[in-house]
Amino acid sequence: TINVKAGPQRSTEGRTKDMPLRILDRLEEILIASLMAAATLLIFAAVLHRYGTGVPLLYPILFPINLTWAQELCIYMFVWMAKFGAAYGVRTGIHVGVDVLVNHLNPPSRRLVVLFSLFCGALFTAVIGTMGGKFVIELYSTDQVSPDLELPRWIVFLCIQIGRAHV
Repeated sequence: TINVKAGPQRSTEGRTKDMPLRILDRLEEILIASLMAAATLLIFAAVLHRYGTGVPLLYPILFPINLTWAQELCIYMFVWMAKFGAAYGVRTGIHVGVDVLVNHLNPPSRRLVVLFSLFCGALFTAVIGTMGGKFVIELYSTDQVSPDLELPRWIVFLCIQIGRAHV
């Protein structure tokens, strides 16, 4: 079975203490939804543009419009959305987990397996974050830019560090 864990229940007593986390959660929800909606609309417009230029009546209107950058921007938006979504999912406990084998273990063994998996996840995050940080620092000193948007490459890959910081 696939188990989607519910997020931690926050008591009403600690509302002022939890307020910064609630604000961060809300901002991330808005950012993730906005990136997803913008990417979907942009790809929809690019597809309409691509097939609309095949219509003789629309060709003179649509051909001068350059949307070659749309796919690259959508890729970047989905990567940033995934990093923020992963951080949000870890922090709120809503990541999808497969627990078929773990549920068949006795409670002490189950606890060890869960602790080991949490340790592995933290280690993975630390390794990827450290390597990602080095990568971004090395890219910062270069003049590399993305092919279509000509954004500095270090900005594109900064999502690794920002996503890790939000976990």
